[in-house]
Amino acid sequence: MLFLDPLNAAMAEFEINNRLRQAAFLAQVGHESGQLRYVKELASGEAYEGRIDLGNSEPGDGVRYKGRGLIQLTGKANYVALMMLLNIDCVAHPELLETPKNACRSAGWFWQRNGLNALADEGDFLKITRRINGGTNGLADRQALYHKALEVL
Repeated sequence: MLFLDPLNAAMAEFEINNRLRQAAFLAQVGHESGQLRYVKELASGEAYEGRIDLGNSEPGDGVRYKGRGLIQLTGKANYVALMMLLNIDCVAHPELLETPKNACRSAGWFWQRNGLNALADEGDFLKITRRINGGTNGLADRQALYHKALEVL
């Protein structure tokens, strides 16, 4: 129940407001967060060191800006963009994305920023997965969660 109100608020804020959008969003955040168990990536983040494509240009950026939030927002560039639009100082304080409210808002922000509502409306779950994950990692679990969410909604 810890995430119920923040999830509902984030879905309203980012126009995740119909059955297809909500099912796809809940499935993706469900997978990315280990079914709402993790709001911080388990890995150290060292794999992201020096990843200029993520905005990690300074030593320590990979570890500092590893995946956080329900969608595992990764990289300094994403943290800066989120901070600018949502007024959450997650650049100075990355741990802010680990609170239920900000974990949900960061996921909703990423979802909207990447045009995932339109893809959900089209039923293109595979493309949604690729935009979030960069590939199809965990696709079977994501799809199972999606079908479950469609049943419930």
